[in-house]
Amino acid sequence: MNKPQVPDFLKNIRVVLARPNHPGNIGSAARAMKTMGLTRLYLVEPKVFPSEEADTLASGAVDVLQTATVVPTLAAALADVTVACALTSRRRELTTPLSIPRETTPELIARAREGEQVALVFGNETFGLSIEEVEQCNRLVTIPGNPDYFSLNLAMAVQVMTYELFSHTGVNVDYLKPDGNSATQGEVDGMVDHLDATLEDIGYYRRRNSERMIRRLRTMFHRAGLLREEIDILRGFYKQAQRLAGKGQGSTPDVEDDSTS
Repeated sequence: MNKPQVPDFLKNIRVVLARPNHPGNIGSAARAMKTMGLTRLYLVEPKVFPSEEADTLASGAVDVLQTATVVPTLAAALADVTVACALTSRRRELTTPLSIPRETTPELIARAREGEQVALVFGNETFGLSIEEVEQCNRLVTIPGNPDYFSLNLAMAVQVMTYELFSHTGVNVDYLKPDGNSATQGEVDGMVDHLDATLEDIGYYRRRNSERMIRRLRTMFHRAGLLREEIDILRGFYKQAQRLAGKGQGSTPDVEDDSTS
């Protein structure tokens, strides 16, 4: 299965880092962004940028740093934005509604799909966003966590928020699932019959209730959701066991010996 494409509308979502102190955090944030399909990074008065440290921690996301927009004020970063989310972990005396990422991201995705410009605004590593910066945003978002110890660093916060965004894009992971055809009921039954004959041939049923055992094994294999390739592997194994037991010409149907697949 072909890999799905990252939705083009994610280009309408930008990450804004306000006054970041540490270039390593800028690089790590870029890596977090690209992992979730975002590429537009705005930096408001970064203390050090560009930086080799940022490039190193960005790993394969140096292109996000190379195309980053550096601006002198938050207002400049938000000039063409319709929805700006201030990420905050402090109690604010503001009337702007406060929500968590999972509640907010569906609206942000919908706005971006419609072509609107959306911003996720993160503050300085030490002091966060100032009250003046928060007032320039029209959404307040906080990442919930342990009230007694909440210590996400900047890149972690970017990763959490961008993951929540990406989870609403509809991009699935089916392309990572192995190829294979599910075995039919008849194929499973045939394999269990072969197992039954093999257990008989190797003397496993001595002093055991064969009917009860094979009934339970049949139920187990039907429940397992086997693939055809797995059926072939098992039957190849049974066939070899019968050969070693001197029963290779038994009454079970011949199968392709695929036990090494």
